[in-house]
Amino acid sequence: MAQQRMKKLTVKEVEYIAFRLAREHLAFDEQIPDFTSRFPNILESCLLTPFQSLYGKSLYPSLSLRASMLLYLMIKNHPFLNGNKRIALTTLLVFLWLNGKWIKVDSKKLHNFTVWVAQSPAELKDQVVPAIEQFVKSYWRDLR
Repeated sequence: MAQQRMKKLTVKEVEYIAFRLAREHLAFDEQIPDFTSRFPNILESCLLTPFQSLYGKSLYPSLSLRASMLLYLMIKNHPFLNGNKRIALTTLLVFLWLNGKWIKVDSKKLHNFTVWVAQSPAELKDQVVPAIEQFVKSYWRDLR
């Protein structure tokens, strides 16, 4: 059986799906600024990096590793003026949904984990990304 091609997220999808969902459905005290106020090219980099390859070999070959890199980069690279954790989390959920997965975990645990990633020192990236991958794999479920 042939493996199905992994689906990527585009900037337009983040704008029209994840960004909108984060604004409308994740209730926090802070406002999410208008999408047009984002920092140029950072979001694009966050979305493309998990799909990079070197000499024809994917740097992040699995869905779980790509999802982990996506969450890490969306949180740590701050593509938006505000709301980066909420938008990153929503983007992760949409990315997983597009690829037939969902995270089934208590919202408080998910929030605390997202905050932990945000507070992690940048020099520990090589330890944090595998921790994200383990977290995601521990709680994801097949949609199909």
